[in-house]
Amino acid sequence: MTKKNFKPQGQRTVMGFDFGTKSIGIAIGQELTGSASSLKAVKAQDGIPNWDDIAVQVNEWQPDLMVVGLPLNMDGTAQEVTFKAKKFANRLHNHYAIPVETQDERLTTADAKARLFEQGGYKNLGKGKVDNMSAVIILESFFETSYGE
Repeated sequence: MTKKNFKPQGQRTVMGFDFGTKSIGIAIGQELTGSASSLKAVKAQDGIPNWDDIAVQVNEWQPDLMVVGLPLNMDGTAQEVTFKAKKFANRLHNHYAIPVETQDERLTTADAKARLFEQGGYKNLGKGKVDNMSAVIILESFFETSYGE
């Protein structure tokens, strides 16, 4: 998919990804509202997703920008999965010719589990749900960092 007419900053549709080696959470959001909603997580094998599954989401939602969560250590240093997430971000850009940015995702999994638990207890803590909620939080954090006060 090649998309040439991107919307101006502040009006873009943004797709967020919570990269993982077994599952990749996906969310979609709007800069205008600063809100995000979860989509369907895709399975990955050692961090390599089924690109056809991602293409379905990209083609349906037509994002103007993609944001990949960057897993860092609490002190801000990189870890092994940080480099895999950056590689995934580069591959997204190469596959879809859509701008890709990264966003610090420290503590998003803990936050996602807390939100999901509040919504439905332990039964709501399935892996795909946690990954998708993490993707939502990554996007919300991106919007807040980009446009918040």
